[in-house]
Amino acid sequence: MNRSERLRQIAYQTMIDKGLDPEFSPAVARQLAGMSAAPADPTVRDLRALLWSSIDNDDSKDLDQLTVAEDLGGGRARLLVAVADVDALVKQGTPIDQRAEHNTTSVYTPAVVFHMLPAQLSTDLTSLNEGVERLALVMDMTVDADGTVSASDVYRARVTSKAQLTYNAVGSWLDGKSAAPDKVAATAGLAENLKLQDRAADALRKRRHDNGALDLDTIEPRAVMRDGEVVDLQQDPRNNAKMLIEDAMIASNGVTARLLSQNGWPSLRRIVRSPKRWDRIAALALELGEKLPGEPDSKALEAFLLARKKADPLRFPDLSLAVVKAMGAGEYAVELPGETPTGHFGLAVRDYSHSTAPNRRFPDLITHRLLKALLAGEPQPYSNEALVALAAHCTLQEDAANKVERQMIKSAAASLLESKIGQRFEGIVTGASQKGTWVRIFRPPVEGRVVRDFDGLDIGQRIAVKLLSTNVEKGFIDFARAH
Repeated sequence: MNRSERLRQIAYQTMIDKGLDPEFSPAVARQLAGMSAAPADPTVRDLRALLWSSIDNDDSKDLDQLTVAEDLGGGRARLLVAVADVDALVKQGTPIDQRAEHNTTSVYTPAVVFHMLPAQLSTDLTSLNEGVERLALVMDMTVDADGTVSASDVYRARVTSKAQLTYNAVGSWLDGKSAAPDKVAATAGLAENLKLQDRAADALRKRRHDNGALDLDTIEPRAVMRDGEVVDLQQDPRNNAKMLIEDAMIASNGVTARLLSQNGWPSLRRIVRSPKRWDRIAALALELGEKLPGEPDSKALEAFLLARKKADPLRFPDLSLAVVKAMGAGEYAVELPGETPTGHFGLAVRDYSHSTAPNRRFPDLITHRLLKALLAGEPQPYSNEALVALAAHCTLQEDAANKVERQMIKSAAASLLESKIGQRFEGIVTGASQKGTWVRIFRPPVEGRVVRDFDGLDIGQRIAVKLLSTNVEKGFIDFARAH
């Protein structure tokens, strides 16, 4: 059995162990048979002529959103985000919908992707692929020079992507490190449009950071596969292209949440409450010679993080991770009409739903159904009680999916290193307590436990370690301190 097949088997079993379904049922296959793309709808707006493009990972095939902008003068821009209308094909209560509701999310592992929807849908019939007409829900925003969204609208439309682009290529170009990607150069007006989108995203981001949005930088390694084998683990750095899409999506999710609320409809929100372990965050700051307020204060925390990133970039990812853990996990919650939104502490936004990735996340599909019913003057497709139950279920299943992905990165790392027993690596201590001592080696960016000669080690120390053993099934990597 090769490494890829071994990782696939581990991934399938981990999915089952965490209560997620790795397979699609025969009922799903029967519904899928003969399904074709949603027919053109002449009653919705025709926006196919706009310079729509997608920007995503190099290997992404499930494309949920397109973006385009229009210069309004005076530093203002009209920013449009088109999101795949998955509900046009995946109807509520059907076998495909029931399977999506069970898992609630796609799960991405190094050896296999467990799609929430069958690949025939998520990578084809409901994906906003280049050169094909698709139905979409459009979030249409006016972004002022100071990053305020001064006007917004949501409506259905027909769209066609002019170019499928990638974060790495567009990011390198926007950062001035390379020429424009071929598709950008070959499409008249697209380069200027992307720069306009980037400017609008910068304004949105600055306003959020002024309001206390946190600038965190945790290390999330990605497995590099070649011929079915894990050949490396790499960290994908953030760049202008990623931040452009992130900020456009955050703004879009605010627009959809506010539209539902303003019309007296419930909404499924993505929230991160004020940190329950603010005392731990304050203690971390104190250890580094900084003092934070006694009560949660996102602006003060952001100022502290910016200062630490500048002072100690090497250890900043580990500080970021400690802050993330102390803040607690995000969750889904229903905001009923008249209630005050809890908000998202880390993003410094009060109104935030998930509505921009319905091919990959079930909460987004729920939000689309609410929006489409509201726009059409139809009754709510879900009762308030059903929404509350779905919010709890989505939170539970997302946590399970995250555990699968983390476990499989650990297993991929162990697989990558199992042929390097006895070799020496440079790293930094990331944990030191009675529970154990942990080190993150720099190349590849892998964390393991120091099981020998760890006395005296403390968080933040740079050390050399020798690899003692690995366990691919459990994702264990054991080191000894090298002298």
